Amino acid sequence: MQLKKIHGILLLLAMTAVAACRQKADNNETGTADSTAQVVGKSNTTVVFKGTYSFAPGAKVLQLCGSKSQLWAVDSSAQLELKYSQIYSFEQSGTPVYAEVEGYKTKSENTGEAAAYDSTVVVKKVLKMTKDIPADCK
Repeated sequence: MQLKKIHGILLLLAMTAVAACRQKADNNETGTADSTAQVVGKSNTTVVFKGTYSFAPGAKVLQLCGSKSQLWAVDSSAQLELKYSQIYSFEQSGTPVYAEVEGYKTKSENTGEAAAYDSTVVVKKVLKMTKDIPADCK
């Protein structure tokens, strides 16, 4: 059982590394704020997204609070999956957590797992993650 847990953690770390390496974020690209995101500072290049984040093999999804909108999540911070794995074990993957992340929204790629989503949030920084989901975000 212990070996299974170690393999799960190693898989999460490997997936994090792959996601970070595949990230092609352009610093000039801007995110778009909507009613569930708040502009950070004077620049509109990054926004704060609040919602429930679910992580499982083949599924990295942020569902915005108060919305049915789901975004594919790309973790350029290398912290999103790590913090998720500190809350839930690999065996419990897919269980949603509340997350506040700083990043920007962009159009999803036409290939791969992200193709099922209209938009992708590129996470630059994880501000908060907890298994306690606020009532207005369930």
